[in-house]
Amino acid sequence: MELIVKKAGMLTSVQDLGRWGYQSSGVPVAGAMDLPALRLGNTMVGNPENAAALEVTLMGPEIEIKGGGAAVFAGAELGFSVNGKEVGSWNVVLLNDGDVITFKGPRGKGCRGNLCFAGGIDVVPVMGSRSTYTRAKIGGFEGRALKNGDVVKVGEPSPLWKRTGGFNIPEELRLTQDPEAPLALMTGLQEDAFTEEGKKLLFESEYTITAESDRMGCRLEGPKIGHTEKGADIVSDAIPLGAVQIPGHGMPIIMLADRQTTGGYTKIGVLSPLSIEALVQKMPGNKVRFRKAVVQEGADEQKRIKDAVRRVKELYASYVSRPEVKAAAAAAAPLSTHFRLTVEGKSYDITCEEIS
Repeated sequence: MELIVKKAGMLTSVQDLGRWGYQSSGVPVAGAMDLPALRLGNTMVGNPENAAALEVTLMGPEIEIKGGGAAVFAGAELGFSVNGKEVGSWNVVLLNDGDVITFKGPRGKGCRGNLCFAGGIDVVPVMGSRSTYTRAKIGGFEGRALKNGDVVKVGEPSPLWKRTGGFNIPEELRLTQDPEAPLALMTGLQEDAFTEEGKKLLFESEYTITAESDRMGCRLEGPKIGHTEKGADIVSDAIPLGAVQIPGHGMPIIMLADRQTTGGYTKIGVLSPLSIEALVQKMPGNKVRFRKAVVQEGADEQKRIKDAVRRVKELYASYVSRPEVKAAAAAAAPLSTHFRLTVEGKSYDITCEEIS
C-alpha cells in the first residue's frame, strides 16, 4: 500500500519508538512524543510495538490510499475520518484503493496522535530507527516532515489484517490522562542546586506553556525558581526524557523527544512516564502544575503501560481469531422453522419461512 499525501497537515512526520544507542555519539533519540499511544496503536493493527507510524500534530494530513490495508489513529481525538465519515481515535478501519483519510480537527483536549498502518511506514532505517530528527535531517522521509505530493510506502501487513476492521479497545487501556492533574515530578541528584523557597514555589505554582515549545522541549513561564550558590551551570551530563531543566533564568524547560543528548544546566528532576504522555497532549497557552512523586510511582506507571500493551495483544488475538460467518453460506440457508400445532383434537403441520 502507498500513501499519497494531498495535504501534509501542520506537522506530520515518520516516528517510531526512537533511535536508541547513539546518544554517546551525540545523536538524539527522537521518536514519537506519545510513546504509550504508539505502542498501543501498533498492537491494534498487528504490528511490532516499534513499527513506524505517522505522528500527527493538531491539524492532520489529507492522504489518498493506493492499494488496501488497515489503520488506526492512536491518541487525541483529532477527527480522524475516511471518505468524509468520522472514524475517531482507537478504532481500526479497513482501507480500500482510492479512500481518502482526513482530519476534521481537535474534538476536545489533546493535540497529537499516531496514525498507525498495518505493516508500518516503510522507510529506510537510519541507525536502527525510522524516526525523523528534522534538525539534522536524519531518518524518516528524507529527514523532514511530510509535504504535499509525497508518496509514502507501507510495509507488508500481518496476514490477518483484513480481520482487524472494527477492532477497538476499552477506555481504561488507552492510558488517557486527566489533563487537569498535576504532573508527577521525581526529584533527582541536582535537587540541592535549588533553594528551598525555589522548590516550594515550583510545587505550589502554576506555569504556562509558551509558544516556543516544540518536539525538543516544553518551555514554561511563571514564577522564577531560584538556585543556591552552586548556580545553574554544571558539567554537562546526560538528559533523560522528561527531565525538568532549569537554567539561570529560572524558568523550567521539560525535555522531550528531540532533546539534545547532554546539557550543562541543572535538572530538578524527571517526569513520570504517564505525566510525559499528559504533557505532550498540551498546547501553548495551557497550564501546568507539578506534584512531588517518588521513583516507585514511575516504575508502577511503566508496569501499567506494559500491562496495557499485553492486554491489547490478547484482545487483538481474540478478535482476529473469532469465528467467521460466511455471507454466502448464510444467504444459502433460508431462515425457516417447522412445528406441529394441535387445535381441538386436530393436528396441523406448520412451516414458517422468512420472505425477503
